[in-house]
Amino acid sequence: MAEDKKDTEKKKPARKPRARKPAAKKETATRGKGAAEATSKTADSKASDASTSKAPAKKPAPKKPAASKPAAKKAETKAKAPAKKPAAKRAPAKKEAPERPVVNARARFVRVAPRKARLVADQVRGLPLDDALPLLRFSTRSAAQDIRKLIESAAANAEANHDLVADDLVIKDIHVDEGPTLRRYRPRALGRATRINKRTSHIAVALTPED
Repeated sequence: MAEDKKDTEKKKPARKPRARKPAAKKETATRGKGAAEATSKTADSKASDASTSKAPAKKPAPKKPAASKPAAKKAETKAKAPAKKPAAKRAPAKKEAPERPVVNARARFVRVAPRKARLVADQVRGLPLDDALPLLRFSTRSAAQDIRKLIESAAANAEANHDLVADDLVIKDIHVDEGPTLRRYRPRALGRATRINKRTSHIAVALTPED
């Protein structure tokens, strides 16, 4: 009997240690959670890809037109332009010498052609009265007498109205303008009539004292 017990004891295999089930369960749980998270991430990435593919691409904002070149150039020129200098003070004006008086006289509707009267007026212009009056007195032209009378009248006006001396006066200006023309007719041969133009002149004289 004792031997049988020994044989049975020898025949019985040794018991193996039990595997820890809770640890395995924990590993499977963590693995399951990681797989779920991975699947959720893949699903989210797919959804985002789908949304981006479906959504229309945003157009770039239109660029504002650059400032025109002329305006930029104007700004540059304004910046470069130097500041204006203050205006210099003007010097006080010098006192002008008193103007010499001018005595005028006019003769209108003188029965002389302007062309003939201008020949005499050109000889006298700019001369003093002491030289002009003798020249006109001894001239052979008919217009000389009318011009002489006009100059004497202007000298009398200077003495009476401006208290000037006639011997100190000079003929500053004398000019002759054309006046109205008188038309006359003369009978000619074969019953014809020819026109005769009797021209008139307006003469003006200006006298001033000598320097």
